[in-house]
Amino acid sequence: MAALVAYARKLEPLPERYRDVGDDGYAVPECQTPVRLFSETSDGRLHFYADINVRQSPTVAAFLSIVFGAVNDEPPATTLAIPGDFVRTVMQSVGLGTREVGLEAIVARLQRHAREAMRAAPPAP
Repeated sequence: MAALVAYARKLEPLPERYRDVGDDGYAVPECQTPVRLFSETSDGRLHFYADINVRQSPTVAAFLSIVFGAVNDEPPATTLAIPGDFVRTVMQSVGLGTREVGLEAIVARLQRHAREAMRAAPPAP
C-alpha cells in the first residue's frame, strides 16, 4: 500500500484552467471515486490530467499516475495500445480486483480521448 501512496503523490496537479470546468464529458461515472479526465494534444502527442482527491482515493490516483507515466506526451496510438486485460492484470497483482469496473472505465475514457485526438489531427503530408 505504501508504494501505491507514493505513486499517488506523483500525480501531476490539475491545471487551474480545468478547475471550474463542469463534469459533462469529463467525469467517469462508472468509477466509485469522483474523477474527471482531461486531455490536451500538442504536436501530435497527448497529455492527460485528472481531477481527483488524492488523499481520499490513493489507489485510483496511483493507477492514474502509473498510466499517465506511460502515455503522457506520447502519440495517441500509445494510449490505444493499452491491452484490454491491463486493469485486471494490474489490480489482481496488487490484490485490488474490486476496483476493476471503474478503472476499466478510466482506461476506456483515455482511449476515447486518444481516438478523438487522432480524428482531429491533420492528415500527414
